[in-house]
Order: sequence, then C-alpha cells, then structure tokens
Amino acid sequence: MTMTDDRPNPLANFSGDLALVFPGQGSQFVGMGRTLTEQSVAARHVLEEADRVLGFSLSTLCFDGPAEELEDTYNSQPAILAVSVAALAALHERVAAEGISGGKLSPTLLAGHSLGEFTALVAADALAFADALCLVRERGRLMKEAGAERPGGMAAVLGLDDAVLAEVVAEAKGDDILVIANANCPGQTVISGELAPLERAVDLAKARGAKRVARLAITIASHSPLMAGASEHLRALIAEVPIQTPRVPVIANESGALMASVDDIRQELAHHVERPVNWTNTINVMTGAGVSTVIEVGPGQALTGLIKRIDRDVTTLRLEDFGLTAK
Repeated sequence: MTMTDDRPNPLANFSGDLALVFPGQGSQFVGMGRTLTEQSVAARHVLEEADRVLGFSLSTLCFDGPAEELEDTYNSQPAILAVSVAALAALHERVAAEGISGGKLSPTLLAGHSLGEFTALVAADALAFADALCLVRERGRLMKEAGAERPGGMAAVLGLDDAVLAEVVAEAKGDDILVIANANCPGQTVISGELAPLERAVDLAKARGAKRVARLAITIASHSPLMAGASEHLRALIAEVPIQTPRVPVIANESGALMASVDDIRQELAHHVERPVNWTNTINVMTGAGVSTVIEVGPGQALTGLIKRIDRDVTTLRLEDFGLTAK
C-alpha cells in the first residue's frame, strides 16, 4: 500500500511542529505486530531482535498469545515496547519510501504514557533498544512482585472535577496509601493504592457525582508509593544502563519538564514507577512549545482519544493514516 493509492499524504498540509507519542500498559492485544511485520521489513527486523535479546519468541506471544500470558506484566511491558519500536521503524520506512515530509520524520518532541516513556527514550536514541527491552522486562517482574507483597489496585474515575476528586482521595485514604496516579485528560483520572481506601474512594466518587467509576482488572497499584520496593531495585538497574544524550527532548511524565540530558533521564527514571503520570500536562507542554500535529506510534489508539479531549485543535495521526497497522 502506498500513498499513491488514492491515499492523501497525511502530512501534506503540515505546519508547525511534530511530536510522537507512545502508549503504555493496557494497549497490548493478541495479534499485535503480525500484519505490521508483513507490511514492513524494518518492523520484522525489530521483532526478530527482540526475540534474540530476550531469548524466547516474544513475537510469537504477541501474534498468537495466549492472552493471559501476554497480559502478564512481565511479558506485556517488553511486548508493547517491542511492537511500538517496530511500528516506529515501519513508519520511518514508509515515510522514506513515499517521500512524505521530505522523506524524513523530524519530531521536535517525544513523549510516552508510563511504560511508553521508555519507548520514547529509545526513539530519542537515549536508550538502546536491547537495553530498554531488558529493563522493562525486569520492571514488569519487579512490579508484579511488589503487587504480591503489597496488594493494591487502581480505578478509573470519569466525569468528576479534579478538585472534587482530590477531596475524595484525601477523605478516603486516611492513614492508608491512595493517590492520583494518572491524569489522563479532563474528566478521566486513575487513582491507585491500597484496597481498603480504594474501595472507599470508589463509593465516595460515585456519591459525589462521577459519571462512572471502574476498577481496573489488576492487582498492582502502579504509580503509587506501593511501588517503592520495585522502584528501589529499578534505580540500581538504571544506574548501570548506558544512557546517551537524547537526540530529541522527551517530556517527563510527572513534571512535564523536557529531558534533554542524561542526568535529566536518570532522575526521571529513578522514581518513575512510583510517581504519577500527568498526561494532560504533557500534551499542554507540547502545544505550548508549538506542536500542532501528534502521531501515536504503537498498538491501540488510546492516546489519540485522550489528546483530542485535552486539545481539540491538535491534529492527531495514527499508523493507519500512513497505510500501516499495529495489528
């Protein structure tokens, strides 16, 4: 498939700056990457490398499942990273072949949602793909162990004012652990923590007018202090991983600061798993810096929907707009 098959150049009227964003955990699905590797030699090479690095056929797990094994955080984290990097390779290949945007994508900013921040660092040439794969697989193992040692959970709260939700969390947690974990977009926030205060918060949020409150089907309280043990081990691992100055700045999940140096990256990753993700602020930082077009690169389309709820004026593109698919 080419851009000449009555398919318009998705960047034909491009103006302003371009950013790439990468999805996090929850975007995995059985079958992801299979068609992509049929469409792109570059994508196939990425997944072949992932299989070699990890010492088992991650690609087969992505293509054929079983779902329960793919959804295990120990596997889903490297799987999402690998398919996202494969999608990026395919995108660069397609852009070069079709002469889109002069044959080269030149983003001015990169960002990833939670796990996706590691993919963004690979895209920025700050982390080697092989190192990132091993790091996120260990990240998944440590998070799983932390969840077993200190059980918790997460819940998505829809349609409740931020200030009201902050009051709900403060009231529900008491002396326990409960935090706002993901500010995904206006009206969609995820809370995370111990089970008792989480249940209290679910009831309180409904009583205070939330349109919907849904417990997530996980027993891991990501982006909360319950991940402190995992975070401590990850810091030691990250200290040993080679990191380069990023070719393109990456927006930090919590602060929205632009990570433009090795020290910036190490400081961000040191506490990444226990600190919140402010995706709303991430997109606002992008648009404030002049970004007008954002391409979501990886499995799923969740980030595209969130971005539109944050800023309707942003042009959002997906792999399908370039004749590709993450399937």
